[in-house]
Amino acid sequence: MTNVNENAKSSASQCKKIADWLTNGNRITQLEALNLFQCFRLASRIHDLRDMGYDIKMERIITPSGKRVAQYYI
Repeated sequence: MTNVNENAKSSASQCKKIADWLTNGNRITQLEALNLFQCFRLASRIHDLRDMGYDIKMERIITPSGKRVAQYYI
């Protein structure tokens, strides 16, 4: 039995949207990824993009509510 990723098409689409967003000089957090691209697993998409050769950096920021979150950028 072969393990098939039924979400591969969706993941690829999200990667493309996130890559376009980042290469246009924008930054993104998990909440923004969810709101903009319906992406629940931003860290996984960032990992995929890094595997594709994107030099994505991460910075910890503090939100207005006081939470520390990861913000990704190129």
